[in-house]
Amino acid sequence: MVQIKMPPKPIDNSIGYLELKNNNIYCSKVFLSDLGYSAKNKKISLEFFLSNLIHKDDSHQFRNNYFSFIKNNLDFRQSMLIESKGGKYKEFVCTTSHDNINFSNHRAKSKFLFFNKRKYKTNKKVKKNQFYYKETAEMTSTGSWYVDLIKRKSYWDQQTRRILEYPEDYIPSINKSVSYYPEEYFDLVKKLFLKCSIEGESFNSEIKMLTKNNREFWVKVKGKPVFNDKKKIIGVRGIFQDIDETKAKELSLQRTSNIIASQNKRLFNFAHIVSHNLRSHTSNLSLVVELINATESKEEKLELINTVEDIASSLNDTIEHLNEVVTIQTSTNKSISPIKFSESLKHVKISIGQIITKNRATINSDFSKIDTINYIPAYLESILLNLITNSIKYKHPERDPVIKIRSYVENSKTVLEITDNGVGIDLEKFGGKLFGMYKTFHYNKDAVGIGLFITKNQIEALNGEINVFSEVEKFTTFKITF
Repeated sequence: MVQIKMPPKPIDNSIGYLELKNNNIYCSKVFLSDLGYSAKNKKISLEFFLSNLIHKDDSHQFRNNYFSFIKNNLDFRQSMLIESKGGKYKEFVCTTSHDNINFSNHRAKSKFLFFNKRKYKTNKKVKKNQFYYKETAEMTSTGSWYVDLIKRKSYWDQQTRRILEYPEDYIPSINKSVSYYPEEYFDLVKKLFLKCSIEGESFNSEIKMLTKNNREFWVKVKGKPVFNDKKKIIGVRGIFQDIDETKAKELSLQRTSNIIASQNKRLFNFAHIVSHNLRSHTSNLSLVVELINATESKEEKLELINTVEDIASSLNDTIEHLNEVVTIQTSTNKSISPIKFSESLKHVKISIGQIITKNRATINSDFSKIDTINYIPAYLESILLNLITNSIKYKHPERDPVIKIRSYVENSKTVLEITDNGVGIDLEKFGGKLFGMYKTFHYNKDAVGIGLFITKNQIEALNGEINVFSEVEKFTTFKITF
């Protein structure tokens, strides 16, 4: 007599399961019973299950999870609505494993999905509200989370997992919270959370988060404390919204606004120079011409003609300066190429070698942290030339000039610093006018007031920034952020 071996039965008969084999789905009696079907409907196709039983909102996600499980053995956990025989939807949690069921040595080529039926029933109003919540959350890319301070556990909704690119069955952990944020935001997040969980202070902030795939993006996050009946804080509840696209547009708009404001300021300054300086020259020239016409003496006429030459020379200098400023604003499309700070400095030192020697100036440089930058070579040499000659020109009368130049990276941007031991600048008095055209703050007879104006325009034309730090009689430092 042949003995027929029956497959082992589930230890927990309240759990339904599906057996997946040869592109067919075999339903357990418990699962069929939960849906109101008889055991005769045991075999169904995958397409029927996806198209006719699973709610359309859950079907696409289940399809992806299903094939990942079949092809790559990727476990998953997904909550879903499944239509029963009467046309009503019932809630299940689908998992790829279950502690109370053991199918070892039973049809090795089969795979199994297990379905836990929800123990509570959701009324129509709640289902409607859940629909609105789900659609709103997806439409606005908003996820919700909760941290239980008593159990020391974190909870995410499915939208949070999707936004952060974690699988459906991922279990968040307080201990892993540092992996959800870029390093520079650790302190801010810690401060916000501690104030909320200890002092009960709600928060509403914009920060950056980090997905499982290490993609940084901006979010707007809100959090509130959760109290028990004794008014003790037992948790922190919150939501966050993906605002990366909006934030990128905002930052771009802000940068554009800053550039426009800077350009408008330079344009106003330029217009002022044109109207004031050129008018001064022309008025002076008109006055001299009147005097030449009015005088009878040849000697006086010759002397006045010499004055005209001086005025013409000064007018020519002014026009050249203005032309240089215009050239800066219209030549930013010049070829930008990799250039070494050390090479640019070498060229500058050669061009002003006699000035360096005559003034016994010492130039120390350190480009070890970053030596190469993508820039317009002529601009970089001009910047170094203006700032170095400026340091020598305003050296301290009691000591030889020592100029220190270094480069480094700060906030992902290249920085160049030039520090001297000269007479310094009274920033409280002159800080607001320091980079103005034809502005001088010392009594050097060769001070023109064009070098710093040109330097600032060159730097800002390529979206850079220059700042100055100084103490009178001690030092001046120019910090250029490219």
